This record gives sequence, structure tokens and C-alpha cells, in this order.
Amino acid sequence: MRIRRPRTLLSLTLVGLGLVTLPLLVGVGNAMLKLNELFDESETVVRASLESTRENELASQALSTMRRYVAQYFLVATAADPKLRTDTLGFYREHAANFASSLEALRGQEHSDTIDAQLDLLDSMLAVVNATLTSEGSTRDGIEETLAAMAASANTVKTIMRDDIDRRMVALGEATRDAQGSLAWQSAALLPGTLILVLIFALLVGRPMRQIDRAIRELGKGDFSHPIAVTGPNDIETLGRQLEWLRIRLAETTEEKNKFLRHMSHELKTPLANIREGTELLLDGAVGALDRQQQEVTGILRENSVKLQRLIENLLTFSAWQAKTASLAISEFELKPLVFSVLSQHRLVISSREIKLKLDVAPIKVRADEGKLRLVLENLLSNAIKFTPEKGTIALRAQMDGGELVIEVADSGPGIASEDTPRIFEAFYQGRRLQGGPVGGTGIGLSVVNECVQAHGGTVVLDDETCSGSPDFSPGGAHFVVRLPLRRADDRPKLVVSNG
Repeated sequence: MRIRRPRTLLSLTLVGLGLVTLPLLVGVGNAMLKLNELFDESETVVRASLESTRENELASQALSTMRRYVAQYFLVATAADPKLRTDTLGFYREHAANFASSLEALRGQEHSDTIDAQLDLLDSMLAVVNATLTSEGSTRDGIEETLAAMAASANTVKTIMRDDIDRRMVALGEATRDAQGSLAWQSAALLPGTLILVLIFALLVGRPMRQIDRAIRELGKGDFSHPIAVTGPNDIETLGRQLEWLRIRLAETTEEKNKFLRHMSHELKTPLANIREGTELLLDGAVGALDRQQQEVTGILRENSVKLQRLIENLLTFSAWQAKTASLAISEFELKPLVFSVLSQHRLVISSREIKLKLDVAPIKVRADEGKLRLVLENLLSNAIKFTPEKGTIALRAQMDGGELVIEVADSGPGIASEDTPRIFEAFYQGRRLQGGPVGGTGIGLSVVNECVQAHGGTVVLDDETCSGSPDFSPGGAHFVVRLPLRRADDRPKLVVSNG
């Protein structure tokens, strides 16, 4: 006969519960049987002890009273009143009947052959006393001697019965201890088996649960590259197939989103290039000299076109890394000119809002992707300017720390709320703090920074310790720290891609 395996998680759980509970039920049932046997035996022994004690006591009392009435009978044997003799004889016979009844009760109990012999002896001696008490020639001494022998025999019965009860009590105690030992061994034998069954069914249930948990975690992290396969009961496998369908749909949706971002960004770059080219021509006086107000308006146009270009480049970079097609173009360049070039793009906003700059840039030659590093600096500075109030302070420091290049950007803005800190590097996430700049962002600036830094094998973090304000550097707001390992001339670029 083929055993069918459980098809659903509920049936698997019920089968596991049944198999785990079955040995325990067997053990409990066996223990109950043993306890019932011990209880019945103890009840029998106690009842026999009480009955034998009571009947022996009644027999002893009856025998003692019989001896008293026998003595009284011989005293009144010569009395003139026959009624007195008759009454005394009647009292004797009443107690003799009670004695015989007690002997019969004792005979009905479970006992040894020795007790049966003593009871038969007592019956015979009672018959002798009853027969000779009223016969001619009977003597008081002879009857009292027989009654004394009956008392001795009754005491022998009592002693033997007491010893028999004691033996049965000892045997009952030994049986109880044996039952305890047997139950202890059974429990010890059932425990490993129960634990093995629990582990087996925990693995049978836990494995698909872990597979589902891993699949959900990967989906939550945005990793749609691994197919989801869940093995187990039918309902769990059905859930795995639904997760696989969800993974495919999310992957398709992500690809469509990235494709849309790439197409939109490329479509925007062409008219933007024309706008920037026209703005540069106006500033260069190609169509005639501009007065001061016209130059100011044209400068604003150029500044915002640069911002728009940076946003588009962020979208392109983010889309490229989401599609995992980004690559690094490694070159060797001076860091300080790059920093001042990035700052020059923001000089109008910095000047108009009277923001104070604190710069500490060491003369370092860097081997990295210049375009990506520029994007990192532009986004961090743009983010700092956005949240720095008028007449505030922005600090930028670049220096060597062992074999790493450390770039720090801090501002005197409100900082980043603690509830936003875990998600600041997520794409399209914007915190709860109000932005100080006139133009809102897309929410992917810090995500692009993180992607560019990780592609170089580095890290970018929000330094919580200096966010509170360090007297030597931090103005008191947000403080970002970028760490990049320096590349030697023979280093080859290695792309590290993250979906964050």
C-alpha cells in the first residue's frame, strides 16, 4: 500500500502534530494503565487489611466474652434459679455465634493454607466447647483450657494475617517503584523519537518558509535576477509560483521604467543642448552686447540649464546602473581643479544667498572616473545648497586617510531626520525636511552618489557623530563622508553594481 504524502501545509502540520503526539499518547495511556493496576492492588490490600483487622478484633472480643460467660456459667450451675443458667448460656451462645461469623468472614479472604488450618482448628475447638459445655461431666478447667488454646490460635491467625498484609504492602511498594522505573525509561525512549519527529517536520515546514522568506527579501531589495522556486506542499508551491509571477512582473516593470527614463532623458538632452548653446552665445555677445540686467537674466538661464542637465545626467546614470550597463572610464586627474570647477557652477546661488564656504582640499592626484566623481561632488554640493539657509555655511574637505581618499561635505541646514536616515540612499525617496532651495529634486541624487561611489569600490555614509556640530569642521547640519580607495597605475577598474 502506497502512503500518500500530505498535499497542503495544513495537512502536513496535522500529520506532524499527530505523529508527534502519538508516542506521547501511548506513553500517557500506558502510564494510566499502570496507575490503575497499582490503584486496584493498593485498594485490595487496604480493604483486606481493614477487614482482617476488624474481623480479628471482633473474634478476639467475642472469644474474651465467651470465656467470661463460661466462667459465669459454672458459677451459677448450682444456683437454685434455672433461669439464670439459661440466660448465661444464651449470652455465651450469642457471642459464640459472633465468633463463628468472624471466622467465616476471615475464611472468605485471600490468605495462605496455614491460616485455613488454624481456622479449621478454631472451628473444631468451638464445636468441642459448644458440645461439652452443657454435657454431663464437663469441667470448667477442661473448657477453659480449650478456650485458652482457641485464644492462642486466634492470635496466631492475627499474626499470620498481619505478616501477610505486610508482605503484600512491600510487594505493592516494589511494584510501584518498578512502574516508576518503567515509565521513566519509556519517557526517556519517547523523548528522542519525539524530538526527531519535531525536527523532521520543522525541516519540512521550515525549508519552504525559508525559501519564501529569501524570495521576499530579494524582491524587497529590488533583485529580480534569481528565479523563485519553492518546494513543499501544494499550497506553498502555489505561493512560490505566485511570487515568481510577481518577480517577472516587477522585472518587466523595472525594465519599462528604466527604458522610459533613458528615452525621456535622451529626448530632453537635445533641446537642453540648444538652450545652453543659445545661452552661451548670448553671454559671449554673439548677437550683440548685453546690458547688466540682460546678463543677469542670461546667467540665471545658464545656471538653471546646468541644474537641468545634472538632473538628466542623474536619471541617465541611475537608469544605466539599474540596467547594469554602466561602466567606468578611469583616468588620472587633479582633484582640486575638479572641486573648483563644480563649485563654479553654483557660484550664482551661493553668492545670491550669501552662503559661506569652508574649503580644505589637499593637492591630490586621483585615478578614477572623472565624470562619475564630478557627479558625486555635484550632487552632494547641490544637496547641501538646497538645505542650507541664507547666510549659512557649507564645508568641503578632501584629504588622504591611509590608502583612501576621504571627501566630506557638510552644511548648516536642519540635518536629516532620524526616521529618514535608513532610506536616504534609496532611489526617489525624499525626506520629510523642507528644502531650502527654490527647485525641488527628483529624489535620486544620493542614490546616484551611492552607485558611483560603490562602482569605485568605496562607501558613502551619513556621519551621525559630526551631524551635531564639530567645532573644527561640521557646521551642524548633514555631514556626508565619501571614502574611495586610491587606484594605482596598474589597477583595472572593477564595476560594483548595487540596486539601492
